Amino acid sequence: MVKIYVDEREKQSRVPKYLMEKGVTVIFKQLPVGDYIPAEGIIIERKRLDDLIHSVFQGRFFDQVRRLVKSGMKPVLLIEGDYANLYRVTDRHKAIEAAVITAAVINDLPVIYSRNARHTAEIIQYIAEKNWGARGKTQAFPTYRKKSKPKEADLSEWQLYILSSFPGIGPTLAERLLRKFGSLKEVINASPAELSRVEGMSEEKALTIHKISTYPYNTRKRSEDLEKYLKGRNETG
Repeated sequence: MVKIYVDEREKQSRVPKYLMEKGVTVIFKQLPVGDYIPAEGIIIERKRLDDLIHSVFQGRFFDQVRRLVKSGMKPVLLIEGDYANLYRVTDRHKAIEAAVITAAVINDLPVIYSRNARHTAEIIQYIAEKNWGARGKTQAFPTYRKKSKPKEADLSEWQLYILSSFPGIGPTLAERLLRKFGSLKEVINASPAELSRVEGMSEEKALTIHKISTYPYNTRKRSEDLEKYLKGRNETG
């Protein structure tokens, strides 16, 4: 039987009801991030069109995006509603479009669109069933750690763990980088231009890796100094 974990805040929506009507076992949990876990390793953030608009204008949207990307799971943004008529809902529709594009392109966040709550339930069920069909085993409630610290002396796992600790770098992107450059040392030594050629690596992420790796260590430096350095205009590489 397919099980889907649902954040408790979603009890007020009709999506869990439609899922249960389809024979899906819905388990309500207080999720640290996202709204639905339809399969092991996948987290879905559901945004109704009105909620999307409010979250962008209130400054919550990109914080949620960052938390999704850093969850250690495969994040998906599901936008529910008539997105094609966004311009009729708000006169600041370009700002919303820019936010969604930024999330998709810069943060490498897949975006799925649904017509309404029933359609959302169908999409979530489809993702769950496809995953279950492939695994053929009971889904376990996942942990929310970006990458657990390796318990054994597995050097490859340690490389993934260390690289995944960089801002904006999840396990999938870390593996791409290591496969591309061959070792953690070569990733660190690569120029921002070389790093940005890897799928999913934006120029911003590449510069962040380069700057963190080359920033001179000083215990007396305050955190805001580092932030200024990362945002500095005199970028090398």
